[in-house]
Amino acid sequence: MDPAVALLRTTLNTTALLAPRAAGRAAFELFLRPLRRSRVRGTERDVHDRAVTGELTVNGKRVVVYRWGDGARPVLLLHGWQSRASRYAAFVPRLQALGLSPVAFDAPGHGDSGGRSTTILEYRDVIRALQETYGTFHSVIAHSFGVSCAYLALRDGVRAERLVALAGVAEFGYLPAGFCARLGLNARIERDLRRRIEHELFAGTANVWQHFDATHDPAAVTPSTLVVHDEDDTVVGIGQAHRLKAAYGDRLELITTRGLGHRRILADPAVIDNAIGFLAGDDLTGTHLTGTDLPGTDLTGTDLADTDLAGTDLEARTA
Repeated sequence: MDPAVALLRTTLNTTALLAPRAAGRAAFELFLRPLRRSRVRGTERDVHDRAVTGELTVNGKRVVVYRWGDGARPVLLLHGWQSRASRYAAFVPRLQALGLSPVAFDAPGHGDSGGRSTTILEYRDVIRALQETYGTFHSVIAHSFGVSCAYLALRDGVRAERLVALAGVAEFGYLPAGFCARLGLNARIERDLRRRIEHELFAGTANVWQHFDATHDPAAVTPSTLVVHDEDDTVVGIGQAHRLKAAYGDRLELITTRGLGHRRILADPAVIDNAIGFLAGDDLTGTHLTGTDLPGTDLTGTDLADTDLAGTDLEARTA
């Protein structure tokens, strides 16, 4: 176990015995803030540096925006918790080859953007601002916590023809539960964390856990959808993908993979091939990918990702 995680676990659980509200407050602050900022990897640098960059402000926080191409037929790319826009480097040239313009941003507290924390509402507001600039999105590609944010934005009026959801969080309550599970925090702290999310973070929002759930009001989310999720994902369990399938039925195509985990799925060649095929109009219903099904699927090596403490890409968790 990571020594820092072990120290947090011991400190917070011990504090909860004597001062439960103090422990809950500390957990709440951790829940909202990425513990570190991801850097641009060497394999991403060329694509990252070719982007046209700009800035916008959301909730007083500076947000860095990236665009490849002229902005016509925009495809929105949404990263997850403790991640950044450059993680989509392998997608960018493939999307441009289809005549699409990838558009992405580093969420507040992530990458090169300002701030120290973010929420699902800030993601939504950035997405809305980008739609005002570029118009209806041809499609949206989202990973992990970004998937929760995509569903909220689409339900709240953002328009797109297609959605690709990679290793996505469907159940909003999965975020605090996963966060506490990964840190080993006790039930008392989790209860206090949920209370703070309801009454402090989203004060005034009725039925928080239902309202931000990706399966809430499926009739309001109209894009054709492809979900790709790995059976070995230990950050966001495969059950989240099945929840989406149950809610959206025949309007959602589900591909399952093996051996990619939570983060390598984002750069796997076979996954990208299928995502691009879906955006181009190919029908992939019922597909299951393994290393032998499609060339290029890499089932070996370690999960390279950005460390995610919240059971989530907890991304923004709220997150």
